[in-house]
Amino acid sequence: EHTFKSDSYTLKSLSSLAGYAVSCVRMRVHNRCLGSMGQKLGLPKTTTALLLGSPLHRRSGICSRNERSLAPRAVLEALQWDNKFIKECPADPEQQNSLRQVHNALFSFVHPTPPASEPYLIDFSTQMAGEIGLDPSECERPEFALIMSGAAPMPGSKPYAQCYGGHQFGMWAGQLGDGRAISLGEIVGRNGNRWELQLKGAGKTPYSRRADGRAVLRSSIREYVASEAMAALGVPTTRALSIVGTGEKVLRDMFYTGNARFEPGAVVCRVAPSFVRFGTFQLPAQRGAGQEALVKVVADYVLRNHMPHLLKPGGDGSNGSSSNGPWNPYTALLREVCCSTARLVAAWQSVGFTHGVLNTDNMSIHGLTIDYGPFGFMDQFDPYMTPNLTDLEGGKRYAFRNQPEIGQVNLVMLANALLAGELMSKEEAEQQLLLYSQVLVEDYTDKMRAKLGLRTYNAKLSTELMKLMYEDDADFTNTFRALGSIPAVSSIVTDEATQKLPQSLAGAIGAQELSEEREAAWLQWLGAYQARLRKEGVPDEERMAAQNAANPKFIPRQHLLQYAIDDAENGDFSELARLMEVVTRPYDEQPTADPKYSMPPPPEMLKRPGVQMLSCSS
Repeated sequence: EHTFKSDSYTLKSLSSLAGYAVSCVRMRVHNRCLGSMGQKLGLPKTTTALLLGSPLHRRSGICSRNERSLAPRAVLEALQWDNKFIKECPADPEQQNSLRQVHNALFSFVHPTPPASEPYLIDFSTQMAGEIGLDPSECERPEFALIMSGAAPMPGSKPYAQCYGGHQFGMWAGQLGDGRAISLGEIVGRNGNRWELQLKGAGKTPYSRRADGRAVLRSSIREYVASEAMAALGVPTTRALSIVGTGEKVLRDMFYTGNARFEPGAVVCRVAPSFVRFGTFQLPAQRGAGQEALVKVVADYVLRNHMPHLLKPGGDGSNGSSSNGPWNPYTALLREVCCSTARLVAAWQSVGFTHGVLNTDNMSIHGLTIDYGPFGFMDQFDPYMTPNLTDLEGGKRYAFRNQPEIGQVNLVMLANALLAGELMSKEEAEQQLLLYSQVLVEDYTDKMRAKLGLRTYNAKLSTELMKLMYEDDADFTNTFRALGSIPAVSSIVTDEATQKLPQSLAGAIGAQELSEEREAAWLQWLGAYQARLRKEGVPDEERMAAQNAANPKFIPRQHLLQYAIDDAENGDFSELARLMEVVTRPYDEQPTADPKYSMPPPPEMLKRPGVQMLSCSS
């Protein structure tokens, strides 16, 4: 189909005070008792104020929408930390948090920089808390916001920032690393799953380059919402445990035009099995001079802790051989990454998502959507859509239609790093790379089959629909959702005297603005589509239910995110709460939801910064 371009924070004192704070709240004891407790413990007045102040306990009300069936879970102090990455990988020997080139190491120990103002909790994900083995009620403890803003240490954590490089817009950028993301460590959560917790916007690291290590509320809301919305959509993604306001102001020039302004600061706690990237393998491979050995070190870490099934012959579902030779777990690793990346890209294409900055340092070894920067979901279908201003000026390298090809290019870069580490032969690498396009096409066509409500994929119907959508600026999400309301037999279509498009579809494509010729083209396609539905013979009720489960009604559209951002910057998080309520149940009809949540942007929002175009500034 034409959407493809190629196949080819002392802790004991703080914890005691905070625990007492919760008791005081529950027992309704006067707050001056708490202040006295802080003085006895010798804590600064500002810290005591953090626990007493109402801003710390601000809530958006989102918690109520999530299931509490995951409780009871551990308290913060009892989380199961198992920091394998820093145990198994070489550390930067330099302890000072200063900008530098880091060699022969995969990470640097670094502590978050506490914000100068009072941090406050904006929201947290009850579901994600349960996944890491944390009782969701723990997120409402006063010290939670301190920890998740970097103002206080997490019990058991050993903070660090990863060292990696990457190709950016096709050019090797050298050392990059976590410039404003500080990992707290790894936790063994529910069902033995491993999770790395990372604070984005918690201060400078040795890799911050010329930046301040902070993040603004605007971009933090975007990442928080997108992470949980994508998970609800079924798209592989990093997750978000919480979003905390720092109370600080951060200077940002959103579009690099010299119009810098101070914006509210925030920190998102991101969660993933690990934050190992393609660029983690690339940097030591590119540097050479003996550093290539680190490629094997990080590969072994991934295999032992995240893909142990690949250590055994046939663990990937193959016949137990590797390129007709002895079993090679590193080849199996590349195969796994090729396949998971293919499935990821197919998922993006099926929901109209454009990442915006697919550099190799933004590619997860786990096949997850990572680093939500200038991303965007389509409104009108446009294969050439790119939400990134930098990419727009650079030839739309990362446009929607190019994502499948860029995924393949980035996998080649990963394979080159594995070759430099002498972990496989060129022939073995080439064989695994071939799987990418195969899995991508198979997975994408299956998703499109489901979106069309068909038993078998029909390339002609799918391609012709895409052409019609493109030519008439049809809303991507709403058009597919509308198809789930069309019966196989409809007098609206077959009655030539009163031939009109079904109302749901007409609204999605803006039929009131279509010429007679264009409406006729849609009616012709619809006739062929209904004929196919009749031929397959699936009862409408069954087919429509399956279709609605494949076509979301709600996505985090850019203008909806901007509504939440505008209100949040004025201290009102209720719109964020409402948005999260909707987008975390994307396939539900939600008849009581405000219609705006399923509509394209109104004209007055089209020229708003952050709606049609974004930058990497956050």
